[in-house]
Amino acid sequence: MKKTLLAAALTVGFFGVAQAETSVTLYGILDGGIGYQKLEVGDATAKKTGMINGIQSGNRWGLKGSEDLGNGLRAVFQLESGFDLGTGNSAQGGRLFGRQATLGLAGDSWGQLDLGRQTNIGSKYFGAIDPFALGFNQANLGTTFSSVNTVRWDNMVMYQTPNFSGFQFGVGYSFNTNGGQGWDIDVPGVANPNDENNRGITTGIRYANGPIAVALSYDQSKVKADDVTIKQWNIGGAYDFEVVKAHLAFGQTRNGLFSTGISDELGANPFTGLNLDGLKVNSYMAGLSAPIGNGKLLASWQMADPRSNPDALVGDLEKTQIYSLGYTYGLSKRTNVYAIGSYAKNAYFLDDAKSTLVGVGLRHQF
Repeated sequence: MKKTLLAAALTVGFFGVAQAETSVTLYGILDGGIGYQKLEVGDATAKKTGMINGIQSGNRWGLKGSEDLGNGLRAVFQLESGFDLGTGNSAQGGRLFGRQATLGLAGDSWGQLDLGRQTNIGSKYFGAIDPFALGFNQANLGTTFSSVNTVRWDNMVMYQTPNFSGFQFGVGYSFNTNGGQGWDIDVPGVANPNDENNRGITTGIRYANGPIAVALSYDQSKVKADDVTIKQWNIGGAYDFEVVKAHLAFGQTRNGLFSTGISDELGANPFTGLNLDGLKVNSYMAGLSAPIGNGKLLASWQMADPRSNPDALVGDLEKTQIYSLGYTYGLSKRTNVYAIGSYAKNAYFLDDAKSTLVGVGLRHQF
């Protein structure tokens, strides 16, 4: 009897040690609501009234874990899957872990190294700059600042420093931004395609301390098939005056866009699949956020101003402007309701193309 009790005590003790050294966390976000969306391009319109989902935050579930390897070194991983709440289908092109799939090493003194599919530095560092925290559909800062629109690259190696008195630096390199890394085949006397991997570089620095948040990022993507290198740099800042928080950002894009943030149910977006060598766009954002009771008011104005027109595009390009107003209200620490209204003028840089989103929703985090 005593041996049994001793064995049970030792088992519990060893289990407690294992728990202290290794941890795995299941987490996720569920976001759904009712809304109205409308796209107008010339005389053509597309509209939808009904369920909306993933508006404030994309729906997801994930696993993340850490194992203590000793001497301040940890093995870390994160697997995150996106899905459509309305249908249950996988997002991110049907990938099982399309939002993130990384394995790495971390240390308190030297930082963290991650390998796998993950977001670029701009998408990591500009959440504090955007009043809408890089969420809320077309109200997202990334709608006009394309390299912070939750850009995800495959085959990425990324290093980030620890936080030094509010400063953090990160740099990453993708061996192929979309899909498995291809072979560079060279067979004498046989015609074979060259290495067609689209390689990407991402880097940035941020500072967050007290009421101040500042971020600077640079991204570059080599589109091998078109022999075009898309580049974008962004700078932004936010200052919390307690009664209101001010947000500002400016960026420049060259030779194309990393992503687009306005739904294109009419197939009107002229930036899909085109060589955009020579395209120049300046992006601007000014916004405010303010606590109101147990909630927060959000507002922003964005503009993407095309400074040149590539030969591949026919017709003049107009300034895209987006006006957004939102509100979130916390029901608990993990659950909130929200309302959003956003209007885009000259969407896709097309004259008189309009996009409207109005909705209310519920978000739960676990």
